[in-house]
Amino acid sequence: MDKKDMIFGTRAVIETIRAGKPIEKIFIQSGLSNDLIKELVTEARQRAVPYTFVPAQKLERFSYKNHQGVVCQLAAVTFTPLQTLIDHAYHEGREPFFIMLDRITDVRNFGAIARSAECAGLDGIIISERGNAPIAGDAMKTSAGALSHIPVCREPDLKKTIRQLKDNGLTILACTEKSSDAIYQADLNKPMVLLLGSEEDGISPEFLKMADQLVAIPQRGKINSLNVSVAAGIAIFEVLRQRSYR
Repeated sequence: MDKKDMIFGTRAVIETIRAGKPIEKIFIQSGLSNDLIKELVTEARQRAVPYTFVPAQKLERFSYKNHQGVVCQLAAVTFTPLQTLIDHAYHEGREPFFIMLDRITDVRNFGAIARSAECAGLDGIIISERGNAPIAGDAMKTSAGALSHIPVCREPDLKKTIRQLKDNGLTILACTEKSSDAIYQADLNKPMVLLLGSEEDGISPEFLKMADQLVAIPQRGKINSLNVSVAAGIAIFEVLRQRSYR
């Protein structure tokens, strides 16, 4: 982690939360439970800031400064409420188009996806609070600055988020090798959420079950394993192609 993205010390982190600065995650040393730590946890919960308890050795890998058992990683973006973006798209007379990422942990993949999404004019990127690549300085660099322009929505529960999207008339399109239907035959001219999954094991089964449609990118090689950022780019621009030439 870039030390410029870090805040050290319990009181400093509490004030960072209260100031409303975008926070990726707070790391708290396991076993600490003094009054200041309790105050910190309360503030984090009230403002939906992710935090986790970790061994002291992990904090020392961040820095040997006097961190008092607390290290805060700042986010490179200010997270946007999803409903705001949905309403804005409909208000402008457009069919919303989002991409939802399930456990994309490689910061280079995340940055590349953000770059493609911004170039295609998507309304936003949806991620979970947990299990994703940190959106800090490295993500901004690998996105070539795209994260300065495309909104990011960080959601505490993607299952509830999928239901919210459906309630707002959006179709959940899961891009997965588990489908036998080619993306090129799918009708993508509708309010759309493109769902892609982990580099390791793809989209979570629970989210696949909630998807309205499963599609695959046809492949002819032997390994049959596209990099997730490449798959995202292909799928994003297939949606754009269909919308541009209908």
